[in-house]
This record gives sequence, C-alpha cells and structure tokens, in this order.
Amino acid sequence: MDALGWLAGTDYTIAREILQRGVAALYVVAFLSAVAQFPALLGEHGLLPAPRFLRLTYARRQPTLFRWRYSDRLLLAVAWTGAVLAALVVVGVLQLAPSYVFVPVFLVIWFLYLSIVNIGQTFYGFGWESLICEAGFTVAFLGAWDTAPPITIVFLLRWLVFRLEFGAGMIKMRGDRSWRDLTALYYHHETQPMPNPLSRTAHLLPRWWHRVEVLGNHFAQLVVPWLLFLPQPVASAAAAVVILTQLWLVATGNFAWLNWITIVLAFAGVSDGAWRWISGGAIHGGIGAAEVPLWYAVVALLVSAFLVALSWWPLRNLFRRRQLMNASFNRWHLVNAYGAFGSVTKERYEVVVEGTADDPHAAGAEWREYGFKGKPGDVRRLPRQYAPYHLRLDWLMWFLALGSRDSPWFEVFLLRLLEADRPTLRLLREDPFGGEAPRSVRARMFLYRFATRAEKRATGDRWVRTEVGTLVPPVALRGQ
Repeated sequence: MDALGWLAGTDYTIAREILQRGVAALYVVAFLSAVAQFPALLGEHGLLPAPRFLRLTYARRQPTLFRWRYSDRLLLAVAWTGAVLAALVVVGVLQLAPSYVFVPVFLVIWFLYLSIVNIGQTFYGFGWESLICEAGFTVAFLGAWDTAPPITIVFLLRWLVFRLEFGAGMIKMRGDRSWRDLTALYYHHETQPMPNPLSRTAHLLPRWWHRVEVLGNHFAQLVVPWLLFLPQPVASAAAAVVILTQLWLVATGNFAWLNWITIVLAFAGVSDGAWRWISGGAIHGGIGAAEVPLWYAVVALLVSAFLVALSWWPLRNLFRRRQLMNASFNRWHLVNAYGAFGSVTKERYEVVVEGTADDPHAAGAEWREYGFKGKPGDVRRLPRQYAPYHLRLDWLMWFLALGSRDSPWFEVFLLRLLEADRPTLRLLREDPFGGEAPRSVRARMFLYRFATRAEKRATGDRWVRTEVGTLVPPVALRGQ
C-alpha cells in the first residue's frame, strides 16, 4: 500500500465535499427541470415526442433506459428517483456508506440523467448537458469517506475545467473578430439568450469597461487554465480566478447551470491548505480516510486510465483550426469538447407569439401576446433570474429568432396553443386567454434593444422594440 501512497489526495478533502455535493445539487435541479418540462416538450404528446424519436435506428443505439419503452410515467419515475438520490449526496447521507455503495449509486444518478439526455433531442442539445454527464461520472470516483480522494481523479477534474475554459477561449479567438478587437461585450449583455435583472445595467456600462471585460475573459480562459496544473498555491489561485470570473457571468446572465457547474468544478484546484489560510486556521479539512484502500486504488487507476485514453479526441480538437464546440465523441458523453459564444450576435431579434379570439382577418381584431417566463417580451418587464434552472422552451425561442432550421417543434407549439393544451400553457408565464382556446395564433419578429437611461426615465420601458416582419401568418384549426 505504501507504494500507492502518492494516490491519496489528502489535501483535497474539502474539494471533494464541494465537488460531489455541488454536482449532485445541480443534478437535483436538472431532474426537477425534467419533471416540470419534459412531458410537455418531449413526452407522449410533446412538441417532439420521444416515442417517435425512439423508432429511429440512431436513437435505439443510444445508452438510455428508454430504449425499449417510453412513457411519461416512466420518465417521471426516472427523474424523481434521480432527484432523490442526488439529494442524498447533497445532504451527505450517501458519503457515510462504503465506496463500493457510494460510487455505484452516484453512477446510477449519472446514468438516469444520461438516459434523459439521450432522448432529449433539440431541447437537450446544449453543451452543459454533456458537461453535467461528464462531471457526474468523474466526481463519483472521488469516493466516499472510507477513502482519501484519488489524486488522479482530482487532476482529471482540473483537466475538465481546462477543456471547458480553454476550449471556450480558443473558440472565441477563432470564431469572431469582435473577440479579437475587444468589442464583443459591446453587444453580448444585450443579445445573450436570456438576460437577467442586471444585464441591462451591465450593457450600459462604459465601453472602456467592456473592453476590460474582454481582456479579463481572455486572461481567464487562455492563460489561467494552464496554471491549474501547477503546484500549490498557484493552482488554488488559478481556481479562484475561474470562480470569480464565473460569478460575474452568474450576476449578468442566465446560462442554466453552465456557470454554476464551472464554479463547482474549479474547486478541484483548491487545496485544504488554501482553505486553512483563507479561514485563518478555522477550516482544517482532513475529512474521511487518509489512505486509498488497495481495492479502490485499482478502481481509481483503471478509471483514470480510461478517461486519459478518451482525452485524445478532445485534446486534438483544442488545437484544430476547425475546432468543434460542445461535441461528444462517444455515446456516453464522457471527456467532451466544450466552448461557448464562438460568435457574438450584434442585434437581438425576438419572436412574439400572439393569439386572437376574433376573426384574424378583420382590421379590428384584438391580438394578445403570450408571455414567456424568461425570454424578453413585455418591454416594461424586468428580466428574471432563473439560472441554474433551465427554461428549455425559452432558449429554443432564442435560436428560432436567429433563424434556426431545426425548429419543427414550433409548428407543434402553435398547434398546442390553438388547442389550449394545459401542459404546454404551463411552460408559459402568461396565457392571455385564461385557459380558453384562441381562434387564431400568429408569430411576429421584432428587433429588441435595451432602453437607454433617458428612455427608461421617460417611458418606464426597459426594452425598445421595432417590428421587422411576420414569421408565421395567422393560423387556425380546421373548421374555424
């Protein structure tokens, strides 16, 4: 056992607690998101029904519990089971069990969510879905309290943060001139998918500050990730920079759990010694065993070798001219390529969906707007903070406004509004017809921008919008 003494990451016991409990907490959020949204979006009568998707050969090849049978009841059972098991990790109950119990249970959490992701189609086609899958699989092997955290797993989590941050930095430098000439943040706070309460304030900051933001982003994503692999206290300082920059993104936007899980994973670089220094000796660490049992050392080394082997594809991708963004190289979503905002949208377009109970062709028809929970609509409404919760419909509406061609779900969405489908209406903030079916619906395109301070004082509006065209002309059910 002494020969494997180097494997015991005894200076990362606090990091293990944050990593496992933090990732588990985000799994709770992800599973509850599935409970609330999956049936309406992807269920038996959803916008993109999972049963129809599972008839495809491609779908049947994916690792998922639903390969042989899907039902909304089974989906809810899977999601609630995953949420409960993840909650047990959050409160520290499962860590009291031996590692031969803890690790398989955490892997069950991972596989339950993987089963959902692999049938989620467009509504689960986000990089942070692969990220939470990879993070869940990896932190499981940090083990319970009967073993010290294997240092190889700790470094593999830093490797995950490196790919996440450096990959995002490289995709920006390759993808959009505005990142290279330091103007990207002139636009980003206003045009990001889902602004939050402080996004307008951030957008209205001086342009010199936005250039400083971009420089800070380049430093945090292109330089700092390399420092995560250096000895302490450099690694802890690098992790602190990642955490602080991610907190700024949390404060100014709604990116589901992307920023939160990056913060959690960055703690893989923070040693117990750093915690003792920060707390003036009040926090000591040393949680759990001081050694790695031989049987678990074998498991940890085999898993580490497996993840290192899978790292060849994303490593090669990082230095390719045509770098892939948010790509999985295997069906299990392990050791992926990441990246975000390789290009910055300079104008914000929004799809506004309306309905009427009148004759849609009459000049005096009253059209009433459907209110979405997160995406901009009402020009006076303050954007809300939803992250780390993921509003999947709202995000897809942003892509729709950008001209996404992968939008067959939108026609079904309009149909569900004409039917006054209750599960679909529950995805919205406001149904202007109070649960009654409209006679007709339509979708119009608007150009949105944040109101200046003077405009806000004069009108009370937070947004200024201008109609630019019609996306879908008035449609109705047959016979109406």
